Amino acid sequence: MSALTFEAVVAAERQRLLHRLGFAALILAVCALALHITGFFDLQRFIEGAPAIRQLGSEMVPPNFDRWQLWITPLRDTLAMSIAGTALTVVLSLPLALLAAPNTTPHPLLGRLMRALLAAFRSVPEIILGIIFVAAVGFGALPGVLALALHSSGMVGKFYAEAIEHVDPKPLEAALAAGASRLQVILHAVLPQVLPQLADITIYRWEYHFRASAVLGIVGAGGIGFELMAALRLVRYDEVSAILLSVLACVLVVDSIGAALRKRLK
Repeated sequence: MSALTFEAVVAAERQRLLHRLGFAALILAVCALALHITGFFDLQRFIEGAPAIRQLGSEMVPPNFDRWQLWITPLRDTLAMSIAGTALTVVLSLPLALLAAPNTTPHPLLGRLMRALLAAFRSVPEIILGIIFVAAVGFGALPGVLALALHSSGMVGKFYAEAIEHVDPKPLEAALAAGASRLQVILHAVLPQVLPQLADITIYRWEYHFRASAVLGIVGAGGIGFELMAALRLVRYDEVSAILLSVLACVLVVDSIGAALRKRLK
């Protein structure tokens, strides 16, 4: 390598490094601006809020588990909501993902429409959907399941579509060359390649659904969130901490089950 070529390589590498540093500096500046806008750097607010935080902490310790037997059914309902919501999410997401992925959609325009629909689903928070479905079908676990499924279909469908989009095209081309129908191509050339990724995405979403189900109970969608909201309204912070610890224990169990399932499916 000549001296001129070596200098050119060094100069190009230095230029790329400067570009990366500039991009990183821009990201840090945007983050700092966002923190400033939200008042994170207002030290006075933290100082004034410290006594209230100490008071709240003293009222939450020790946790009060006297009513633990009344939380078993709500926790069961929360778990059932997470499982049912995940199952319904898969049922909704997979067809939408196949229509949204460029390599499986019947028409590019339909693919763009499906991607827009998935974006619309995930743009509405579960808590808002929970309020809407509570108004539509009444209190209980059903509105929570519907809210979880509709919101998560937008997110899971997007992940499914991206996984399908990046499959190896050779099995698809071979199946089409052999005269396979579109459905046969999907069943025998697409899904076998992406099933492990789809399973991972689904299990991760189930773990998320359990935590989200606890929050949805606050708006009347059943589960342990209803008990949590009742304790908050009655200013029983010792019960609040006990409920939160119970939810944490259940989350750890759900996460461990999810990890075991992912390991088994590899």
